[in-house]
Amino acid sequence: MTTVLIVDDQALQRMGFNMLLEAQPDMTVVGEATNGSEAVRMTAELRPDVVLMDVRMPGMDGIEATRRIIESGGRSRILVLTTFDLDEYAYNALRAGASGFLLKDALPDELVAGVRAVAAGDAVISPGLTRKLLDTFGDRLPGHSPQQQRQLADLTQREREVLTAIATGWTNAEIAERLHLAESTVKSHIGRILTKIDARDRVQAVIFAYDTGLVHPA
Repeated sequence: MTTVLIVDDQALQRMGFNMLLEAQPDMTVVGEATNGSEAVRMTAELRPDVVLMDVRMPGMDGIEATRRIIESGGRSRILVLTTFDLDEYAYNALRAGASGFLLKDALPDELVAGVRAVAAGDAVISPGLTRKLLDTFGDRLPGHSPQQQRQLADLTQREREVLTAIATGWTNAEIAERLHLAESTVKSHIGRILTKIDARDRVQAVIFAYDTGLVHPA
C-alpha cells in the first residue's frame, strides 16, 4: 500500500486529491498539510512514501519544504504540482530534490500514475524536459562542490558517457543503440551511476551532470 501526504493550502484541492487517491486499491492518504511547515513536520511523523506537494503556498512554500524533507534523509519522495512545465518553481523544486512534477491541470489518471511511479523510485519528468528547464534557468547553476568532483572522478569513462547521454535526454533504448550496448547493460550502468553520485533518480542525475560541467546549458 502506497502512503501519501497531501500538501495544499486549498481545502477543495486537498479534498479532490484525497477522494481520487483513496479510491485507488493500492493507495491510502495518511494526512493533509496546509503549508510547508506542516508538510515538514507531518512527513517526519508519518513517513509517507510520497508527498504530493503544491509549490505555491503562503508561509513556507513547497520548494523550501521539499529541500528540508530531502535534507532530513528520510525515504519520502516528493511529487510537486506546478502551473507551467517550464516554470521557475518546477526548476527550483527539482534542484531541491523533488523526484518530478506534474501540472496542476493533469488528468486524474496522470496524477495516479505519477504517484505510483514516484513510489516505485522512478522520476516523473522526462530527462529531455529536465534539460529544457536547466537550459532555461541554467545561468543560476551554483557550480560543483568538492564532493561532486570526487563523485565525478569515481565514474568510469563508460559511466560518464552514459550519464552524458541521460543528461542529453536519451532514453535507455537510445543509449543502448548509440553506444552499442545491450539495454540491460545500460540499466546496470545507470544503477551504478546513481549509487556513485548519490542521486535518487534520473532527474537528479541530469542536474548533477550540469552542476559538474559534464554537460552545459544550450
